[in-house]
Formats: sequence, structure tokens, C-alpha cells
Amino acid sequence: MSDPAVPFSLAGRTALVTGAGRGLGLEIAKSLGRGGALVYLGGRDLPALDAACDAVAGAGGRARPLPFDITDESAVRAVIDDLDDGDGRGLDILVNCAGARDRRPLDDLDAQAVRALLEVNLVAGFTLSRAAAPQMRAKGRGRIVHVTSIAGHVARAGDAAYTASKAGLTGLVRASAAELGADGITVNAVAPGYFATEANRAMVDDPQVTGWLAQRTSLGRWGQPGEIAGAVRFLVSDEAAYVTGQVIAVDGGFLARF
Repeated sequence: MSDPAVPFSLAGRTALVTGAGRGLGLEIAKSLGRGGALVYLGGRDLPALDAACDAVAGAGGRARPLPFDITDESAVRAVIDDLDDGDGRGLDILVNCAGARDRRPLDDLDAQAVRALLEVNLVAGFTLSRAAAPQMRAKGRGRIVHVTSIAGHVARAGDAAYTASKAGLTGLVRASAAELGADGITVNAVAPGYFATEANRAMVDDPQVTGWLAQRTSLGRWGQPGEIAGAVRFLVSDEAAYVTGQVIAVDGGFLARF
């Protein structure tokens, strides 16, 4: 059980964070580890996951690498089933942070490219949720958080496949929240705006993009990777027990301003 004397305590909880080798996923994993959870770090690059486990430990948490491909349904089921090995380690928390991007205009996209993006950004979220739900249902409690995007709410030219995939994931959050609520499982999402991650380095270093962002966001700046973690930590805690089916934008006020 979590410690009621410590706000947002995750003591005694077991979490899986996908896409945890770097960027936002790693920051989320570090926060959950600091909160007391045992955090499994999911991804395809074992050396990166090993380094991420060291980072979680350096932040005061406990982490273990869990290499697998989220688009491989049998692998997803195998790794999650293996966590439920009879010693009480079954999942309490699933944070689906893995994602892919393919920025191209409609005329340059074919159906195969769209399907590939949907497999990572939407179908994997469904597969992970379906695999984790039985363990959570058996405990009578569970927390699922998907990392979507503000692109699930607004669109830009030349990014149709990504926008469609994230809008679909937002729909999955609401539908699965409606279905799993009776089992004590909450399902929510955070929608990041523009974050200064390594994947966005080229844009961060572009004065035109940074200048535009300063005018477009209420806070007038890029988000720092660690600033995503607080919203996720809240949503997976006992304090958020009555919050489900929601998408929290962590975007510096991007969606609130025009």
C-alpha cells in the first residue's frame, strides 16, 4: 500500500513505463521511482535502458530494464505476464510513453506509412492496456496513463498521420476509462506540448521556431523534460482515485491561447 502520510506516494506499487530509455519517458520513470514505485523500463535498446536504470537509481528510485517491442503483441503479453509471478509484483501502474513520428504531407504518405505509425502510437496502447488490465482487475485497482500530444486536439499541415494517431489514442483513453472503471482501474492521459527533448533538438536550436513558440505559448518558452512528470505522478497516485477519462495538457498554455 502507498503511504497516506506522503502526498502522491507510490510506495509498494509496481510500474511499467514504455519509451523509458530517454526523454519524457525517462523523466516520468525517475519521478515514479522517487515516489517509491519499483519501475520497469520498457524499450527496444537494452544499453539505453541500462543507462536509464542508473539514472532512476541516481534520482533515488529503483528500476529494472525490460526490453521488448511494443508493436509485437506476443512480446507485450509475455513481458507483462512475467511480472505477475506470484510474489505480488503484478502491475499497478502502466504509463505508455513510447511513440513515433512521421512528418510528411498527405501526398507523400501511403497507407503502409500510416499503418506503421498507427501500430506504435495507437494499436500498441490498446495492446498494452489489454495485457495489463487482468492483473489490475485482480487487485481491484490500477492506473493507466497514455502520453498523447496536443496534436490530438489541434492540427498542423504536413503531420496528418501523427495527428490522426494521437487523436485516436485520446479516444482510446475515454473508451477504456468507461469500460475499466467498474474494475477500479482509471485511465487518463497527458498531452505534452513543445518540450526541449533530444528528439526536438533541431527545433530547439532553430531561433525561428523558438521565437514563434515564445509568442504562441502562454508561458513563452519550451517545456523542460522533467516538467511532464508531475502530472503523471498525480494521475497514478491515490490522490487521483476519482479522476478517469481525462486528458491533461502539459503545454505551457498552448491550447489555451490563440
